[in-house]
Amino acid sequence: MHVPDGFIDAPVSVATGVVAAGAVAVSLRGARRELDERTAPLAGLVAAFIFAVQMLNFPVAAGTSGHLLGGALAAILVGPYTGVLCVSVVLLMQGVLFADGGLTALGVNITDMALVTTVVAYALFRAIVKLAPHRRRTVTVASFVAALISVPAAAVAFTAIYALGGTADVAIGKVFAAMVGVHVLIGIGEAAITALTVGAVVAVRPDLVYGARGVTPRPLEIRSSPLAPAAPGAVARAEGPAAEPAAATSESPEPAGTPEPAAALWWSARCVWWAGLAAALLCAGVVSFYASASPDGLEKVAHDKGIDEKTEDHAAKDSPLADYGVKDISDARLSGGLAGVIGVGATLAVGSGVFIVIRRRRATAESERG
Repeated sequence: MHVPDGFIDAPVSVATGVVAAGAVAVSLRGARRELDERTAPLAGLVAAFIFAVQMLNFPVAAGTSGHLLGGALAAILVGPYTGVLCVSVVLLMQGVLFADGGLTALGVNITDMALVTTVVAYALFRAIVKLAPHRRRTVTVASFVAALISVPAAAVAFTAIYALGGTADVAIGKVFAAMVGVHVLIGIGEAAITALTVGAVVAVRPDLVYGARGVTPRPLEIRSSPLAPAAPGAVARAEGPAAEPAAATSESPEPAGTPEPAAALWWSARCVWWAGLAAALLCAGVVSFYASASPDGLEKVAHDKGIDEKTEDHAAKDSPLADYGVKDISDARLSGGLAGVIGVGATLAVGSGVFIVIRRRRATAESERG
């Protein structure tokens, strides 16, 4: 749903730029409360992972494809404020390096794809987890529903922006029906990717999922004997003095404030991080070659309804990585894969740098208050 230059007129582009700048400023402050020793290292990886998966266009209808927007995924994994920043970093890297999404339309894209999707998805996600039983499967189901709704919500937001500043004379009712219709289908793919990713992390380290805090208990440790000394963070199920030790399940209750071994947490978090990076590189460097070549939902609607009449050339069209290929490399598979890997690395570096600075400012502020 990357809006190119020329779709939206200058006044509305400036107005959405102001909205986007305000959203980023607020998110920079809000992210200080969200980023801690667990989420800070993960946030840059989430941005890189979203960049990689956005390269995997999947078919949704005849001649139409869709791709992950990522707002729901980012908000649930690392928090809504940090989620806005994650998607904004992705959109910035795509626009500057890959000529994907107009530079004058960057405000439109951040408002639509980062702000709207994140706010809608996280609000719906929190509503579901508060009303539903506090179990791990609730987090996965809530992720699916939140992501599903966030995509047509972004389509509605784009239609509203186009109604205010569209450069082509097209009936808004037709644009609305076409955009929402195709993006409901894309939302199903978004929901599946989001639920699978969140579910995978929740299964191994629920404490790393921001949206799962207070919803899912940490895994419990198995003790060889009910009389054995309790390791830090271990919880034994005692049904009586002679109770046999039993394997604890993920649904078992946990006393509030029970810590887990720091070394185990650090090692497991590191494994999750490396697994996420490997998945991102695999998606961008290999799987992306097999992605659908059909235009995405916005491109298809724009062509069919004529709202792309005044599309402008991208300012970064001569970038060495324009159109997700490395210039002067003739082999399409190598060119696209290398461009994807470069994009993952660049997004990871920029995103991690932003979140490390935010985290350090929080630490500095806490030390000054202390």
